[in-house]
Amino acid sequence: MFDFEYQLKILPDKPGVYFMKNSLGEVIYVGKAKVLKNRVRQYFQSNKNHGEKVKAMVKHIAEFEYIVTDSEVEALILECNLIKKYSPRYNILLKDDKYYPFIKITIKEEFPRVFITRNFVNDGAKYLGPYTDGKAVYDIMELIKKIFPLRTCKKNIKETNKPDRPCLNYHIGKCLSPCGKHISREEYGKKIKEIMDLLNGKNKSIVEELKKEMSIASENLNFEEAAQLRDKILAIEKISERQRIVSDNFNNEDFIDFYKDEKDTCVQIFFQRDGKITGREHFTLENTADIEDGEVLTEFIKGFYGGTAFIPKNIYVSVLNDEEIIAQWLSLKAGYKVNIKVPQIGEKRKVLEMVKNNAKITLEQFKEKIALDKAIQDKALQELRDAAGLEEIPKRIESYDISNIMGMDSVGSMVVFENGKPKNSDYRRFKINTVQGANDYDSMREILQRRFTHGLDEIRKLQENEMNIDATKFSMFPDLILMDGGKGQVNIALEVLNELNIRIPVCGMVKDDKHRTRGLICDNIEVPLKNNSQAMHLITRIQDEVHRFAITYHRSLRDKRTLLSVLEGIPNIGEKRRRELLKKFGSVDNIKKASLEELMDTPSMTEKSSISLIEYFKGNVEYNKI
Repeated sequence: MFDFEYQLKILPDKPGVYFMKNSLGEVIYVGKAKVLKNRVRQYFQSNKNHGEKVKAMVKHIAEFEYIVTDSEVEALILECNLIKKYSPRYNILLKDDKYYPFIKITIKEEFPRVFITRNFVNDGAKYLGPYTDGKAVYDIMELIKKIFPLRTCKKNIKETNKPDRPCLNYHIGKCLSPCGKHISREEYGKKIKEIMDLLNGKNKSIVEELKKEMSIASENLNFEEAAQLRDKILAIEKISERQRIVSDNFNNEDFIDFYKDEKDTCVQIFFQRDGKITGREHFTLENTADIEDGEVLTEFIKGFYGGTAFIPKNIYVSVLNDEEIIAQWLSLKAGYKVNIKVPQIGEKRKVLEMVKNNAKITLEQFKEKIALDKAIQDKALQELRDAAGLEEIPKRIESYDISNIMGMDSVGSMVVFENGKPKNSDYRRFKINTVQGANDYDSMREILQRRFTHGLDEIRKLQENEMNIDATKFSMFPDLILMDGGKGQVNIALEVLNELNIRIPVCGMVKDDKHRTRGLICDNIEVPLKNNSQAMHLITRIQDEVHRFAITYHRSLRDKRTLLSVLEGIPNIGEKRRRELLKKFGSVDNIKKASLEELMDTPSMTEKSSISLIEYFKGNVEYNKI
């Protein structure tokens, strides 16, 4: 038994991190403290000033631990790492962490590479970004590759190295082959400078030079070359339209503010790059109404900048706790001084007010959409209850389907809808083990027996305290089961449930001659539904989803089997390489589309075996017809 009185007495008078645990030993909260003794004791003193969230947490604390650090900044760093590791229930967590892409130019290398990365590291490379529009940055890179066929491999190429045999990319015009000495370091450097000028908006001279070359090509009746130059000019113009550059001055700034209602908080962040607002993001933090404003923004900043690659030099907020400590931590993480400011007047304050107004509008729209969706979902469930003859609205619905082709790779799927919405975390897949051939009835019997037998076993373990509720997969039973089929599938389900002494209503989702959902079969009676009813829309969604989920799993198994058999006939590809390729790419199509560099990055693959693979798919007419 944990002795709270004694442990609170011996708490050290030093900075550190503490983590609260429940009776199952799970970490439910992580916090940092300037003085551990003072901070941790506050939780177990009079709770009059505690918010509802803290009161609820304290009820579940069975023990606590702590780690002493040398400074409050070290405690903050450790706190962020532990929150990422444990994802504690009572910490404010960003469920949709975003890692924005950059274009990275490895200018420290003799023959630099240009590629997309989401990690901003102080390694001497040139970073352009971050780009809040992910599609735009990938479009830019595709255009750059068309204009400048630079190397993409990770070889350590030096001007003094002996020439290597050029790879396939050189032969198909996608690389200038610096490794094969087909371009000098000086000429290659000019290409890199042109790319940097282009991405920095200095494209006028490049376009003028290309136009001259195009004019000469046209005069010499070399129309194919002229057309290629024309395409390059158009690509450069597109890059100019899409790209956004991060400058090296203090105009790299983020503005963060929020709006609270009676329950939730919406935090909005505006990104200012090179003096212009280039993007924004918003995050909804649920059940934060009783948390102090400064703590909300402090926790948001720790979560957001703890996960993003780039930190601007100036961050403007309306309120913040531990401002100096947070700024020190961000400066250490960024490698340069980061300023956190709370402007009271002036232009910066006006921008923050705009951010807050946007947060208010976003949260209101979010709540309106939730209310509208809930009304539609409630109506659909009420109509479904009436159609199925149920006493209560079915809050949890499970649906099942079988997928195979001529009995091969038979699989079953289970999808779950709660309150009219899909609950992806509860979806389950089953590989059929005991049934040979295309026998959908016996396959369905198998997966239902497995699903509900596991469920009963988990319920028993929960009742006997042998299992934690968070570790269960099947203990939650549905209020209604919808089978993807007619009377036959329904009767199979009822037989399995009766054998296990489980009482759950079962209906079948039936389709017409054109394979469109037409209604339900409940108690061996078909119940027609109006095409425009909300219940019909819900049933159609469930039926489409369970079918999609089953087909996706079946296709992945089929592709893995096909992949192994196809790779058996390729020179230089043995069993180990087949397994490694399967593990990395997952399908034949993905391997076929992979570049030489991606293949060579696969464990155990060499340049020779990778080229062998590419040449096989290129020359295999039979496969290309598939």
